[in-house]
Amino acid sequence: MRRKGVEVLSDISASFKVGTVTGLIGPSGSGKSTLLRCLVGVQRFESGTLTILGHPSGTAELRGDIGYLSQNLAVYNDLTVAENVKYFASLYSSTKSDVTRVLGEVDMTDFAGKRVDQLSGGQKARVSLAVALVGNPKLLILDEPTVGLDPLLREDLWSLFTDLAASDRTLIISSHVMDEAERCQYLVLLREGKVLTQGTPAEIRARTNSPTLDSAFLALIKKERR
Repeated sequence: MRRKGVEVLSDISASFKVGTVTGLIGPSGSGKSTLLRCLVGVQRFESGTLTILGHPSGTAELRGDIGYLSQNLAVYNDLTVAENVKYFASLYSSTKSDVTRVLGEVDMTDFAGKRVDQLSGGQKARVSLAVALVGNPKLLILDEPTVGLDPLLREDLWSLFTDLAASDRTLIISSHVMDEAERCQYLVLLREGKVLTQGTPAEIRARTNSPTLDSAFLALIKKERR
């Protein structure tokens, strides 16, 4: 895939397992966001096939099955938490009970009447996640959802991601932080628009004979350079 004449993704071949938390891991500029936009169906690609839940990416059949959280918060600061969720729920013809369910899932029920501009960074991230959950999607695609948050807030959100996966959802989460990679059940490691490797954290550590994913990533880069 090229953007403004620059190749962003090259020879990508990867699979994302249903019913797991899959980490799309790599440094900034490795192509993570571009690949996620391809999965959502808002980014064109030059060649190859991309199938999501049995359908080509971007097709109408997938619109209610995918929830997407971009790096930018997808909420309105001058609306309350509940008003934000109700607005996006109206696009899916969701009911009042769906709004209540979503606020409960992200633990924001007690803040339903509070304006978003009065919330902390972690609370705003939860509201954005609530918006992504409207319509009860089967697949959640989250682009750097914990970037800029302190360790405690990151811990809270990852506990929430684990709970969401336990409720029969599939999550694909991008990150450049290796300790977050350890929390995933499956990993796809990217560098410079290419897949270095994929597998469970244990498989990747064993494959590279490395004690940590940090050292495994470095070992893969050194091997690539030879």
